[in-house]
Amino acid sequence: MFANVAAHYLWWIVALVLLAVEVIMPGYFMLWIGIGAAATGVLVLLMPGLSLLTQAIMFAVLAFVSCAVYGYAVRPALQKGEHNEGRLNRRGEQLIGRRYVLIESIVNGRGKAKVGDGQWLVSGPDLPAGSTVEVVAVDGATLKVKPA
Repeated sequence: MFANVAAHYLWWIVALVLLAVEVIMPGYFMLWIGIGAAATGVLVLLMPGLSLLTQAIMFAVLAFVSCAVYGYAVRPALQKGEHNEGRLNRRGEQLIGRRYVLIESIVNGRGKAKVGDGQWLVSGPDLPAGSTVEVVAVDGATLKVKPA
């Protein structure tokens, strides 16, 4: 009886060990197997009379299911956010296509726009302050804009 009562703790310890391995060798794989082990621990807690073979089968199934959830649902969602990966260290290029408000009029092709909590130099056609512009290109630290 004591072995069955403490079995859920064993599954949670296995889950913690797998999560520790994930921290040491990141890659998401051990995380999802660890989630399977934790879920097995919860099921063993709710159904304490399960045999060791049944627990092992449940763990294998839950680990497979959690890895499948990662592969088919979580990973594609994470990869959608990686569209700017090639421009990671080129912040200006990440601004192309976005719209901003001029905080300083564009006169003789030069002005300033509010970008986030800062300001960037902009070049484009003469426009009054308060106009909305769209970034079309980047030249060094200057954003090339057009009226939006």
